[in-house]
Amino acid sequence: MTAEWTFSELNEWDEKICNIANNYGLEWFPIEYEICNYYDMIGHISYGGMPSQYPHWSYGKAFERTHQFYNLGIEGLPYELIINSDPSIAYLMRENPLYLQILIMCHCTGHSDFFKNNRFFKDTNPTVAVSRFRNARNRIKKYMNDTSIGIDKVESFLDAVRSIQYQIDWNFKDRISHVEMKKKYINKINRSKNININDVNLNAIPLESDYDLLGFIIEHGHHLEDWKRDILEIVKTESQYFIPQIRTKILNEGWASFWHYKIMHDLDLPQEYHLAFLKSHNQVVRPHLGKINPYNLGFHLFTKMEKNKGLEECFFTREVHDDESAIRNILDREDCEELNLFSYSHKKKHISIDEISDEDGWKIIKKDLIKSIGSNSIPKMYVKDLERDKTLILEHEHDGRDLDLRYSEAVVEHVRSLWEFDVKLFTIIEEDTWEI
Repeated sequence: MTAEWTFSELNEWDEKICNIANNYGLEWFPIEYEICNYYDMIGHISYGGMPSQYPHWSYGKAFERTHQFYNLGIEGLPYELIINSDPSIAYLMRENPLYLQILIMCHCTGHSDFFKNNRFFKDTNPTVAVSRFRNARNRIKKYMNDTSIGIDKVESFLDAVRSIQYQIDWNFKDRISHVEMKKKYINKINRSKNININDVNLNAIPLESDYDLLGFIIEHGHHLEDWKRDILEIVKTESQYFIPQIRTKILNEGWASFWHYKIMHDLDLPQEYHLAFLKSHNQVVRPHLGKINPYNLGFHLFTKMEKNKGLEECFFTREVHDDESAIRNILDREDCEELNLFSYSHKKKHISIDEISDEDGWKIIKKDLIKSIGSNSIPKMYVKDLERDKTLILEHEHDGRDLDLRYSEAVVEHVRSLWEFDVKLFTIIEEDTWEI
């Protein structure tokens, strides 16, 4: 199937889009559009959009699942896929009709503006993102092809590292080594008359709870071979690149949807495109049964913001907030009622509606929503202690939600394979302390 459009038409519409976006004050990275068929798009999706991702069986699994579900009609493919890079790389499916390509280009302009201006993306180094991923892929391929290492060892090690890939400092602070931390404590003790040096165990590792588990293993894993240490660094750097997208999923998709809607209305579309555009837009921002559609919630927030406080407030929110802070500061009872939000839980044999958006319930719903988005959707554990026999003591930061023991035991086994000494994880299950 070939859609009825030409490259010259795409260029003409892109120029119109850029002019309108520029007049509104959007500032985005140059966007390079790549045309691909649906099969290639499934491949791009499976690799997180990166054209130079390292090989791993999980990407093949994701490809086969998406491909099968697409062929069975169970799932469709996303309209757009764009990479946080400078220039941004966006994919357009060859099968899309022209009106949909126009909508996608408007949407991608919003995404690229968000990547460039939201403060949580400032350390992602978009100018070297593609080359950095390509370099990492080549290094991992070299280890796979090394007869003294081989693909099985590399993939097994990657499995273990990826099980804790987001157990790092989500604020991207430069890691303070144990030696530097010890000097800091000594200086603090020497300057203070209220701290007794005998009350501080300067030999403890770590001196403070360490939420950067990958960084801890890299620093203190003196047993690690160079190739293993390199893979740990690769995965940590990759996680730092993707974390801002996890933290801003609702705002990022809402901003892109907000701008594709606004720009498309200003484009003076031919009549035959207008109804098709509205239908596609409504499909994108419609509510999803039983879960939050980030496009729906984000579009609602920015539309409400423009109506009540003006476009300048939208730009401010795009620049300074992530999903958690935006929802905490913006979402109110009226939004919860309008969006028909409710909280539910799984009981033994049924699903229970726990709260609805009434006078008191909306506050609980908002709190539950915040707990399920961004970094809050990923359990946090930290290094509590390193015992004399090198047993690694981890603690789960319990927030009222119990861990799935089956998965927790698997993760501890992965950490043990990385650390190569005993590992203990302490958590709370049904209000009792558990050791895994």
